[in-house]
Amino acid sequence: MKSKGKKKAALSLVMMSIVLSLAGCGGGTNGAAEAPAPEKTAAATQKEPVKTDAPKPEEPKVAGDLEIQYFVGGYGDGWWKEVIGEFKKKYPDVNIKESAGSQINEQMKPRWIQGNPPDVVYIDGAGSNETQMVLDDQLMDISDWVKDAKNVDGEPLTSNLIAPPQDYSGKNYTIPLVFGSWGTFYDETLFTEKGWDVPKDWDSFLATSEKIKADGVYPYIHTGKYPYYVVGGLLNTGFVSENGDNPQILKDQEAAKEGSFKNDAVANTLKKIVDMRDKGYFDNASFGMSHTDSQMLFLQHKDAMIPNGLWLENEMKKDVPEGFKFGFIPSVMQKPGGKFVAIPYTSNIAIAKKAKNPDAAKAFIEFIFTKQAAVRWAELTGALMNVKADLESSGASDVVKTAMKYFNGSDTIVAPVFKLAADIEQAENDATIALLQGSITPEEWMDRMEKAAAKVRK
Repeated sequence: MKSKGKKKAALSLVMMSIVLSLAGCGGGTNGAAEAPAPEKTAAATQKEPVKTDAPKPEEPKVAGDLEIQYFVGGYGDGWWKEVIGEFKKKYPDVNIKESAGSQINEQMKPRWIQGNPPDVVYIDGAGSNETQMVLDDQLMDISDWVKDAKNVDGEPLTSNLIAPPQDYSGKNYTIPLVFGSWGTFYDETLFTEKGWDVPKDWDSFLATSEKIKADGVYPYIHTGKYPYYVVGGLLNTGFVSENGDNPQILKDQEAAKEGSFKNDAVANTLKKIVDMRDKGYFDNASFGMSHTDSQMLFLQHKDAMIPNGLWLENEMKKDVPEGFKFGFIPSVMQKPGGKFVAIPYTSNIAIAKKAKNPDAAKAFIEFIFTKQAAVRWAELTGALMNVKADLESSGASDVVKTAMKYFNGSDTIVAPVFKLAADIEQAENDATIALLQGSITPEEWMDRMEKAAAKVRK
């Protein structure tokens, strides 16, 4: 990084010289007809500086030991092994140590506490908590670096990101590596067989749901034991759409701002949920369902649609019946003509504040945030990396390809990553189930949430 600074400084001096030279030419243009140019003297000619090539800036030396900590869970370790191998080919003087596994977060915790962390950490899985790592001052402030960093293809690193680096009061400590989105999955096989139209907005969603119901199928099932599925797949998308497509409402809720849970956008969204409830679109079996229970009914064609994350297909791959096809829509709550809304979840990567080899750590991040790496991630994990890439010719699943089309398109709003305080999240889950069961009104839902937010503000 220091050499990059020198490079910029050198370039700046060259550019200043050019600018000053051009300014001198420009400034003299108007007066050129009025004042004759001075004749060159022999002395002046002799004093003209000899042109020399500017010294080439010194490239950073990427070498030495580099330790990478990564959690191995549902995504496996195939992608990591591959990119680390390719990185090693580019930087043969780097000796990489992989600290990985399903229990790696717990195993590495003593070293983080003792101030002997790895250089790079992928924050995912049990035992990891990004916010706590930021609060404990364990991660490097990458705010200045990341805004100018380029990947190995020469592209600005942030220009291809689906979700930007997480914002912590104006500072960045992490970059989303894995990008997922909540949305509504639909039974594409059944939709095709029955001739149902795929919803594009709230009105078409209602119209299609009515046809589905008339055909003796429940339009929608949710995971009642874990209400955040229906919150992520329906409510949060509705809040953004009803807020004039402005996702700031979610950040305000994250900050527990007064009024962020009681306003017209929230009220209109809750009315839509009540409308679905009263029309009988929800499968009443939802309330006792775990996520896999509800997903099994969906796979058995008992329910036509379900809110879920992009992991659904991979999670249920052993139970998918022959001929079943997943369809995916980011949202159904938008008004006709309105944009789709994608509610994201991410798993992030960071550099330790006490990294022993920060240059190699930054080089590694610049190496992996490419479109090619994103294609391989999709092919090897069945999920999306946080890089906009063309997956059409790749071996990625149809759902992932469909989702990427939405995220790449101008008709989809990708909301910022946000995370409610634990007490607010629990209150929202409880209130949403109560609303779906008809035991509280939308007004009471909003009052509950405002009280929960007020407690957090104290």
